Amino acid sequence: MSQFAINLIFVGGSFALYIAIAIWARAGSTKEFYVAGGGVNPVMNGMATAADWMSAASFISMAGLIAAGGYANSTFLMGWTGGYVLLAMLLAPYLRKFGKFTVPEFIGDRFYSKNARLVAVACLIIASVTYVIGQMTGAGVAFSRFLEVESDTGLIIAAVIVFLYAVMGGMKGITYTQVAQYVVLIIAYTIPAVFISLQLTGNPLPPLGLFSEHTASGMPLLQKLDLVVRDLGFTDYTADVSNKLNMVLFTLSLMIGTAGLPHVIIRFFTVPKVSDARWSAGWALVFIALLYLTAPAVASMARLNLLNTIYPAGPTADAIQYAERPDWIKNWEQTGLIKFDDKNSDGRIQLYNDKSESFKQTATERGWNGNELTVNNDILVLANPEIANLPGWVIGLIAAGGLAAALSTAAGLLLAISSAVSHDLIKGSINPQITEKGELRAARISMAVAIVVATWLGMNPPGFAAQTVALAFGIAAASIFPALMMGIFSKRVNNKGAIAGMLAGLIATVTYIFLYLGFLFIPGTNMFDNVQANWLFGSFGYGISPLSFGAVGAMINFIVAFAVSSATEQPPQHIQELVESVRYPKGAGAATDH
Repeated sequence: MSQFAINLIFVGGSFALYIAIAIWARAGSTKEFYVAGGGVNPVMNGMATAADWMSAASFISMAGLIAAGGYANSTFLMGWTGGYVLLAMLLAPYLRKFGKFTVPEFIGDRFYSKNARLVAVACLIIASVTYVIGQMTGAGVAFSRFLEVESDTGLIIAAVIVFLYAVMGGMKGITYTQVAQYVVLIIAYTIPAVFISLQLTGNPLPPLGLFSEHTASGMPLLQKLDLVVRDLGFTDYTADVSNKLNMVLFTLSLMIGTAGLPHVIIRFFTVPKVSDARWSAGWALVFIALLYLTAPAVASMARLNLLNTIYPAGPTADAIQYAERPDWIKNWEQTGLIKFDDKNSDGRIQLYNDKSESFKQTATERGWNGNELTVNNDILVLANPEIANLPGWVIGLIAAGGLAAALSTAAGLLLAISSAVSHDLIKGSINPQITEKGELRAARISMAVAIVVATWLGMNPPGFAAQTVALAFGIAAASIFPALMMGIFSKRVNNKGAIAGMLAGLIATVTYIFLYLGFLFIPGTNMFDNVQANWLFGSFGYGISPLSFGAVGAMINFIVAFAVSSATEQPPQHIQELVESVRYPKGAGAATDH
């Protein structure tokens, strides 16, 4: 059986399962569409939350970024994990106690202002649309390889599948679909990792294999990897980071951005009680840890396997002939995500760091005229089984897993956007008298429109999947997270302060991002090149990148909100009492529309 046929079986089978679940769990009311009826078991909700959380960025792109940057890119791992703990401890149970359908609804009621609710809707839509670009990009990458189509065609296929099960099922269909998707993605991620860890280290547990001895060389795996990348002009894989300020701000931006993500927060409204929200958070952390503990090992082993493929006799020996390149390179070349340019016309593939000044002399002595192989970071996890020559069924499995990761989060994000438009914008402001049937129709239409917009933007992403997602986290960090924290823990912040803070944080962050990545991420519209020398404080060697600015935006939000609140009247007494009651999460009922 051909690899294409195997891929079709795995991918087609998983899609059939998702659509069948959506039909079975079709939402018949707004409560089922928004919060799955409010009766989801905590363990199942934890699994669905993990699938919602572990997006294409986690499954496809995070390990690729760590593989490319080593320790420097471990910030993605630290920020996302720490952020989930922050969300579980500081926000989830209190928001569940409040008992509303959506994050903007909480902000609107807590800050007793329709305008605050509308600003929160705008923040949510901007963050979620940016985030969903990364998911659609990841889905396009996976589809393009495993269904052997162009990346844009793959993206359109992904959009159609999401449309079928998300628009029909709403949160109810998405929840049970995500449980199935978690099972698929975690099996798909760990089984290839176990095979590769056994191949390289003899240890069946990838997290332990990362710190084990490399079987072929007899030296520790990470030491071997450091040696190989150093011989090709790259920085040591385990090297420290010089710009500590940017690293800290980036990690913080990911953490507080995580805690402000509406599509994850809304999951805690789907359980019956506050205690169930806490248990859901705990179970989700267990399920997330299974993948996140494996990711650093997958990244390191992928990087070593890639370089060993190009330089089978070692980095100081001749590279392989292009004509003799393995099938996996040929397969990925068809997607356009691997590109070869024979700059010195010797027929061999030179892969090295041609940006390194210290390595230029060595490259010249070897007759190299520049790096000749461009590898998109997003493909490394998906290509790993092929690089390691694993069985065809493993490749089919990881294809299904990558798609499950991308589609599960995309569905959650699209639901958050749909809820914000139909429930907070249309029912909350434009037409409060709309019937439940009309609101459900509006929710489905707005989700369909969001899918179309996300698909178009996914064809022109501002970066790799994980980088695009990091921008979304920065926007959520600067706008939504501070409003939620102040709404729960401060009785003094009023409606004027909250609105001013959200707008200040959002505008500052979006402006900074657009200066370097282009207006609405349109290529060629940026004012400055996205390099450290041009960043804020870049001339001092401590530049703050657009990916890290969310933490600065959050500080601006807090400062402006408290300053404006201090200069204006106190919130009404009943709002202060409401804040007091929310901090003691007992006695919460079901999520309600009130």
